[in-house]
Amino acid sequence: MKLAFSTLGVPGLPVTDVLRLATTHGYHGVELRAHPEEPVHPGLTPEERVEVAARFKAAGVEVLSVAGYVGVAAPGEDGPVVDEIRALLGLARDLGAPYIRVFPGGTPEQTPEEADRAAARRLGTAARYAGDVGVRILLETHDSHRTGADAIRILGLVGHRQVGALWDVMHTWLGGEQPVESFAALSPHLGYVQVKDIASAEDTTPLPLGEGILPLADCVEVLSRHGWDGWLCWEYEKRWYERAADLPGLLGPGHAHLSRLLNESA
Repeated sequence: MKLAFSTLGVPGLPVTDVLRLATTHGYHGVELRAHPEEPVHPGLTPEERVEVAARFKAAGVEVLSVAGYVGVAAPGEDGPVVDEIRALLGLARDLGAPYIRVFPGGTPEQTPEEADRAAARRLGTAARYAGDVGVRILLETHDSHRTGADAIRILGLVGHRQVGALWDVMHTWLGGEQPVESFAALSPHLGYVQVKDIASAEDTTPLPLGEGILPLADCVEVLSRHGWDGWLCWEYEKRWYERAADLPGLLGPGHAHLSRLLNESA
């Protein structure tokens, strides 16, 4: 497995500095948070996109994913949702990223069936464009569909190879799933895995990997046991928890911890 980290952990940090952190600490890839407050987002000009892609290539670091915020199950018209997905796909294509991230985004006002159908309809429409540009759309286990069992209800309706799953290990755990259950549900669709650590279900402030209670060792073990060789991406949610420790000083120990888990599960 290859290791990456998300720029959610270094809010607003210039691309050059992000790449310096990746190369210094041995990370093979970076998940780019594609929000307007970040250096990389769908509003970049073609020239800016070429420059970002060139910097990654020169550093020998891969753009793992363009992580967007569109809620594919959210109430409302399909058009704006599909347009936002297409914009993310275009950015990923230009940067050479194999994936984009989308959220479920369902609301309590919807029935689960309504949310599932809306998400599947929009993802199915966007999948055709995703195929044209060679990028996969990954639905993250999050918010209204936080478990593998939840996500598979949507993915099963879509049934398209360009639409898959992003396993956020915190949300499946908070949803009451064991890693073996999450993997069994998501494995046919799995793009990559987001790892993190927290103190408890009540306190989700990000912690250094290995210092919290999330079953990271179990997650890595089940992935290794089934021969899965994709990406582990550390999503440290510094942007939402300003008092959390700064990520740059944790990246080296985090890489060492994940490498140790990988060695022990081999």
